[in-house]
Amino acid sequence: MSLSFHEAAHAWAANRLGDPTARQLGRLTLNPLAHIDWIGTVLFPLVAMSSGLPLIGWAKPVPVDVRYLREPRRDFALIALAGPVSNLILAVAATLAFEFYMRIPVEPRVLADPLRMAIVLNVLLAVFNMFPIPPLDGGNVLMGLVPAPVARAINWLRPYGFLIIYALMFTGILWRVMGPIQVFLLSILGFFN
Repeated sequence: MSLSFHEAAHAWAANRLGDPTARQLGRLTLNPLAHIDWIGTVLFPLVAMSSGLPLIGWAKPVPVDVRYLREPRRDFALIALAGPVSNLILAVAATLAFEFYMRIPVEPRVLADPLRMAIVLNVLLAVFNMFPIPPLDGGNVLMGLVPAPVARAINWLRPYGFLIIYALMFTGILWRVMGPIQVFLLSILGFFN
């Protein structure tokens, strides 16, 4: 659900900013089948679960044709930002649902753990996706914020992005950077109260 919401948010933002490509390809939907990448959504998570390797996966990227965008660099950055923002919206919604659920007199509390997991997972997805390395959304947002020559240099990293991300994961650098941000956002949501 989180990946579908994330990708649909990219498609929605692209459509709002003038690019109908994703909508025309049926990607402006919450249907998970429209967003599954058989390698990133199915194979890699299965390999990670069976091998104990760090889990990294992805959905099928939403296509964006920048020729339709009025301000291509700015608008592409906004489209990229829409995905992580959607995960933060889901985290807030799960937090509100959890708070409501914990106030009603029902036993056993079978939804408590799934709602907690939804909060943590969506915050994790938002923070991870905002890491400033392409092809992650954070890399695409960064390219819209920096001068064009710097954006071209960042874009040069795109083919090596996943190798860089895996290297940062295996060295622990990725979690040392992401961990405090994730804890901060979860504390704002009252997760540690």
